[in-house]
Amino acid sequence: MLLADPGSALRDAVSVVALVGLLVVAFRHPRGRTEALAGIVAAAAVLLIGAVGVDAAADQVERMLPVVLFLAAVLVVAEACAAEGVFDAVGDAVRRAGRGDAHRVLLVTFLAASVITAALSLDATVVLLTPVVAAAVAGSAAQRPVVHSCVRLANSASLLLPVSNLTNLLALPDVALSFGGWLLVMAPVWVVVIAVEYAGVRLFFARDLRAAVPAPDRTLVHLPAFPVVVVVAMLAGFAVGSTYGVEPFWVAGAAALVLGARSVRAGHFTAARALHATHLTFGVFVLCLGVVVAALDGSFLRDVVGDALPGGDGLAALLVLALVATVLANLVNNLPATLLLVPLVAPLGTTAVLATLVGLNVGSGLAWPGSLANLLWRRALVRRGVPVSSATFHAHAALVTPVALVAGVVTLWAVS
Repeated sequence: MLLADPGSALRDAVSVVALVGLLVVAFRHPRGRTEALAGIVAAAAVLLIGAVGVDAAADQVERMLPVVLFLAAVLVVAEACAAEGVFDAVGDAVRRAGRGDAHRVLLVTFLAASVITAALSLDATVVLLTPVVAAAVAGSAAQRPVVHSCVRLANSASLLLPVSNLTNLLALPDVALSFGGWLLVMAPVWVVVIAVEYAGVRLFFARDLRAAVPAPDRTLVHLPAFPVVVVVAMLAGFAVGSTYGVEPFWVAGAAALVLGARSVRAGHFTAARALHATHLTFGVFVLCLGVVVAALDGSFLRDVVGDALPGGDGLAALLVLALVATVLANLVNNLPATLLLVPLVAPLGTTAVLATLVGLNVGSGLAWPGSLANLLWRRALVRRGVPVSSATFHAHAALVTPVALVAGVVTLWAVS
């Protein structure tokens, strides 16, 4: 068959090489301009070879653009919250609530990471929360379970809301639920998965959690009210806006404008920092990645994935969907996996799509390539001199991920 259609084989090969190249770029995370240029070159390659048509590429960009705009806006919100001192206050609260006990520190970290991931997306947890909680327990063996909790929850706690993860937003058009409906269905799944994650950390890092943690300083860092109010209003805006067809990026953009302007006026923030926080070059990279994945839509990879999918929506089928999503996410990263899988799963119904997202989100914590959050977390810690062990990361993931995955899917099946 390959000899009969060498052009098709060439197009498939170029598309796969382009995808692998972009995954390598994402893993290395070079400067923004280099990242964007790599994306543009890869997208141009699949267009020039004819692996994807201009119309199909434009459709993919149109589909993904609201998601990229949302990401840019919510990153500004998160960065402005950091400039206002929200994350410093959380780090101080973690230390104070622990009162020298590592188990209490872990519990408060879990609560903070779960809420921040759900409200401000996983990027805020790995980039902004992780460094402050690492500093809060610096010098103690308890630092390992605390920072590993952040990366686990950046993936697993992103199930709660459509806006908690880009994978959710990409799948949202194929989910027949409002913002509030999503919350009602996924809240039990979220709670069960977080409980499994908590038990897993307690078990895997039991020895580290026996260590003492530094006593809190006398100076109390207060939680600033204004950014918290803006974030709560933003979440309410998502819920209200969804009933009127308002895209989340409009709500997030308004929150970014209000909070950013206030922070600039107060001297906590600058316009340049706000622009940098949007990570526009990464947005370009994501759009180009979407074009490359669109090129794979007619390739052998789509056929292989499609053949692996079940035909129903019973418990066994939902577990298979989550397993396929987990494998694909850890092979090609969960963003391309979402773009490949969701259109194939959508005909099976909303519950099937949500089960797939359990695999794409919870399952992506199994290995470094599974999620960009994993890579950003590692980069944030290494930059601050905090040691990161690949062996520890993967051993912890191997223990917890399968249990969390099954527990999440069973809970979803039970409440659907």
